Amino acid sequence: MLEEFKQDAEERMQKAVDALAGAFNKIRTGRAHPSILEGVRVDYYGSVTPLSQVANVSVEDARMLSVTPWEKQMVPDIEKAIMKSDLGLNPVTAGAVIRVPMPALTEETRKGYIKQARKEVETSRISARNIRRDVLADIKELLKAKEISEDQERKAQDDIQKITDKYIAKMDEALKVKEADLLEI
Repeated sequence: MLEEFKQDAEERMQKAVDALAGAFNKIRTGRAHPSILEGVRVDYYGSVTPLSQVANVSVEDARMLSVTPWEKQMVPDIEKAIMKSDLGLNPVTAGAVIRVPMPALTEETRKGYIKQARKEVETSRISARNIRRDVLADIKELLKAKEISEDQERKAQDDIQKITDKYIAKMDEALKVKEADLLEI
């Protein structure tokens, strides 16, 4: 029973770390990466569709993304969607291909992105703490129902705390890597 709680906590905290990695992918660095455009949605015949479902996004070079729509008439809609996204990108259309140059990061934008990254990490930490709180509440219920002893409850609490510390350390490490990436010129 307690092992199931520990396993559940591990899985849920790993999902929080994975979600953090996804959030970090949306914070752009100076380099081009297709995941930067992951959040862009395009109006495709009346329904809002992710860009990756209406076009191929590839890296042309270190500072240039290339977007090739499956249908040529989608070019203006895709261009408009990229401009409307709050990524600060200005696409350039060349026939059926949309090139998206990555502007160099200024000191101010770097600091803004670092602040955003720290906010994402704090959200993930809160998520991990909430998972810990939920699991500890479940363990307390077992103690009240006399299904486990106080010693077992104490050990389980310590184990859950160790799991939480491990995942928060992973989040902090991910933040260090992202900050180093953002500060790199």
